Amino acid sequence: MREHLIAMLESRKDEIINIRRYLHEYPELSFYEKNTSQYIEEFYKGKDAEIQTNVGGGYGIIVTIKGGKLGKTIGLRADFDALPIQEETEVPFKSKVPGVMHACAHDGHTAYLMVLADCLIQLKDEIPGTIKIIHQPAEEVPPGGAIGMIESGLLDDLDDIFGIHLLPMGPAGVVGYNSGYVFPGRAYFKLKVQGLGGHGSSPHLANDAIVAGAYFVTAIQTVVSRRLNPFDMGVVTIGSFDGKGTFNVIKDRVELEGDVRAMTEETRALIESEIRRIARGVEEEFDVKCDLTYEPDYPPLYNNPGLTDMVAAALKSANDKDITEVKEFPPLSPSEDFAHYANRFPACFFYICCTPKGVEKPYFNHHPKFDINEDALLVAAIAVGIVVCSYYGID
Repeated sequence: MREHLIAMLESRKDEIINIRRYLHEYPELSFYEKNTSQYIEEFYKGKDAEIQTNVGGGYGIIVTIKGGKLGKTIGLRADFDALPIQEETEVPFKSKVPGVMHACAHDGHTAYLMVLADCLIQLKDEIPGTIKIIHQPAEEVPPGGAIGMIESGLLDDLDDIFGIHLLPMGPAGVVGYNSGYVFPGRAYFKLKVQGLGGHGSSPHLANDAIVAGAYFVTAIQTVVSRRLNPFDMGVVTIGSFDGKGTFNVIKDRVELEGDVRAMTEETRALIESEIRRIARGVEEEFDVKCDLTYEPDYPPLYNNPGLTDMVAAALKSANDKDITEVKEFPPLSPSEDFAHYANRFPACFFYICCTPKGVEKPYFNHHPKFDINEDALLVAAIAVGIVVCSYYGID
């Protein structure tokens, strides 16, 4: 079956690319992917599988492929939302939606999985188990689409789940993996500092919100440098400081927004505790009122070691001409809502390299000039197909 599956995928490489290009031309933002969802649904109509739409209170789709024999149930997940970015590439299939772009390769994720799923449907009598194809919306915007897919209850019977991400970290043909904590969790915070305004010549009659806010910015840098174990990963970023006013007026109010990344839940909880403590200290030190909003969203992504070892071994022993190298990657710094699945089921999330041909320094995901080598789409389909065959012990 494995050889047959790979041959089927190779024969449909152009179809995978064409699907990706169509999706790239018509991107839709998180939670607004109505047309994309309909396009995916239309692809599966008439195929010998169970199709469930509008999953999770949104535009999610689950396609259930019941094999010819009883066995374990696995999930294969791909996301399909785009980003609020004005595309700056010069590809002929450039986004036709102003200010919206598939800058994170979700178009490629969806395209490879659609064709792989169709091939698995045709070969389902040889599969000793059930495969659930998870087309998930809204990965990019917290709380993310994964939560709704899980809370639908339609995935409760999963034994394990797999996902991939296209990343320009090597040429097409290179597949990366890692086990344990591989992506950090994330949190968002906003601090509103309310002081007492006044004239620049009379600071003693005011409580300067800008000074208090600036002190907060400086103080929270010590959370990572002086509160975390040096072997733990944590990042605290202030991305916005809204304190614009008049040069000779003491500002009465400022707002700050920031981002937190941490590789474990324990570290993320410690950072939150320290930020809250510093905010209380700023209130006391400067006699201002601090209103802190702190919202944890995506948890750290944990790859099950046993499942990841299986994936790595299967791909290394595949001897497939399209997979040129399989290597261990270090933990990466972005966050991913696939982590919600990994919190619920044993999971493996691995990487398909896609650096465009002839490019030494590619633009990374989320850049307006982000692009991929479309040969990587077939690599993704074959790699996941090999993992499925190995999981079920199919030759």
